[in-house]
Amino acid sequence: MKILRATHLGMCFGVRDAIALARQQAAAGPLTILGDLVHNETVLADLRSRGIRIERDAAGITTPTVMITAHGASDAAMARVRTRGLNVVEATCPLVHFAHRELRRLVKEGFHPVIIGQRDHVEVRGMTEDLAEFDVVLTPVEVGQLSGRRRFGVVAQTTQPITRVRELVTLLQRRFPNSEVRFADTVCQPTKQRQAAAEELARQCDVVVVIGGAHSNNTRELAATCARFCPRVHHVHGAADLRGEWFTGAETVGLTAGTSTPDAVVAGVEAALRRIAESEFHLDPHTMELASQAA
Repeated sequence: MKILRATHLGMCFGVRDAIALARQQAAAGPLTILGDLVHNETVLADLRSRGIRIERDAAGITTPTVMITAHGASDAAMARVRTRGLNVVEATCPLVHFAHRELRRLVKEGFHPVIIGQRDHVEVRGMTEDLAEFDVVLTPVEVGQLSGRRRFGVVAQTTQPITRVRELVTLLQRRFPNSEVRFADTVCQPTKQRQAAAEELARQCDVVVVIGGAHSNNTRELAATCARFCPRVHHVHGAADLRGEWFTGAETVGLTAGTSTPDAVVAGVEAALRRIAESEFHLDPHTMELASQAA
């Protein structure tokens, strides 16, 4: 059994920087993170082990310092925290900040804001809570339900597949041919790279394993992309989730991971796959082929 790694997978710089900042702040004093810093259970468990508190509601914060997650927050949300006299530290990904700036620019220039993304996702809430009016769409049906506007300004949740985003922008343009539709591409480069690499990987494999948190949007999207090109795709949190029967008859197994998945978890899954292959196919581990492309 051959194991192929995607050419781009795993943690992005925004997640790495957010985790490093949280650890640094926790070492300096008590810290509460407002929401999940990133959507990965392994990362969150590590943060809690360092004494970091995670609160969903600002009313529950009892430490003098609070951190905004990598997903960002609205100005209104941060103002509510600051009015309590708390020290606010932002771990917001720079590419999420870019999406906020592009959205504000479009609104300032007179465009009605349309955000392509998950309506209830924390990143999308952070983008929209400061707006007087907006629309959030994720499907062609939702585009079809939009009311006409003279000018539409479109941005996207940073972890949306760019193919979906462009398809929905095209649908919007077709539905309102007499309106001006301006699209600011806010899908982040790590997402684009991992999506393209996942498609390339899935085309070559009998089975693909996608590693990431259950609530990670970009991981779910990686799994969905792989499923378009490979009939056997499994989304796992870690090595313990793997099942040997998934790989029966498989000659090539692909491995990819979401942008909040720690390197150690990826390595653990890969090692477990090699053990499964050895057990299932009774191969000498020294003769097993590991085709690993540079990330």
